[in-house]
Amino acid sequence: MNPAQHGAAVVAETARFVATVKAADLSTPVPSCPGWTLADLTRHTGHVHRWFTELLRQGVQQPPTSRDVDLQLPEHPDRYPDWLADCAAQAAEVFAATDPDAPIWAWGLDQHARFWVRRMLFETLVHRADAQLTLGLTPHIDRDLAVDGIDEFLTNLPFASPFAPLTAQLRGPDQTIRFHCTDIDSNGGSAGDSSGDWLIGLRPDGFDLLADPTAPRAADATVQGTAADLLLLLYGRLDRESDAFHLLGDPDLLAHWFTHSAF
Repeated sequence: MNPAQHGAAVVAETARFVATVKAADLSTPVPSCPGWTLADLTRHTGHVHRWFTELLRQGVQQPPTSRDVDLQLPEHPDRYPDWLADCAAQAAEVFAATDPDAPIWAWGLDQHARFWVRRMLFETLVHRADAQLTLGLTPHIDRDLAVDGIDEFLTNLPFASPFAPLTAQLRGPDQTIRFHCTDIDSNGGSAGDSSGDWLIGLRPDGFDLLADPTAPRAADATVQGTAADLLLLLYGRLDRESDAFHLLGDPDLLAHWFTHSAF
């Protein structure tokens, strides 16, 4: 996916989020975000939109010292869904006015404006799924979108320790973990191609996503599942022991990964 597609998907995912919570009781607890209600989930997602939009508008070049931003938050939670839709509309205006290749500070690998559009997309998508799971609905996630989300997550996770400190403990004696999509891509290609397969290398000094095409196909541990299920698994919204996944290799290595990769 490209930045223009990411920007359009932010709007689409926000619309799905809003449609999900619009008629719901916003005081309903969200099991996948302990301590939050649907109102909290909606407010948080809007906060993310406002803050990321402000980073893009300002073209920040240094790490911000605060996440404070003018939320323009309605007084009554019943108006939060419409407010979130407005947050997405304002973000879209800034996307249109921003060069995605413009240099900008980002906490992840890609130090360009496009990082924040992509990050906003998957923050919104995962919380849309949270809202649907809360209401007993099964989230639908397009495979191509899920593949892009998996790639975004695994590419940036090595840089997440400032706010996800357990990731600093993702170490290993040159071990590998593979995440493999079992579903077919939208063009009818093999599910085993490079758009559905990721190999993570754990070293004594850290971990990263391996891009070396000569990397061995065998991994110390492998998780297989559809792209949508793998995305939700990586974000802790599904249990790896469920029937949705086929696990191979070292179970202790997988336990180590999922214990320390919480985002």
